[in-house]
Amino acid sequence: MLPPELPPLPALTRAECELLDRYLEVVDLLGRINPARSNHTYGGLRAAQALVGRATALRDALTLMHQRGESEVHATTLAQALRVLDGERRAQRVTVPPEPIN
Repeated sequence: MLPPELPPLPALTRAECELLDRYLEVVDLLGRINPARSNHTYGGLRAAQALVGRATALRDALTLMHQRGESEVHATTLAQALRVLDGERRAQRVTVPPEPIN
């Protein structure tokens, strides 16, 4: 049995694709750094070291959008794309987990 097919990505500019890719990379790294969800310092350290470069790439993606005249962010469309790219699950790792129920 095949897994359910994901909905297609909405139409995005190349710069918007770059923005989403860089944003999700940063979110993934922040999730690895999150002390409430990790067990070892080394993985967090490596993620923090990589975060500098990924944050710079995110800044560059936004700079390029601005320079190209893409001054508005189409939040609804980008949110739809993030959902297709599993952004909700990936962003949950950045939050504090719920308190265990005893």
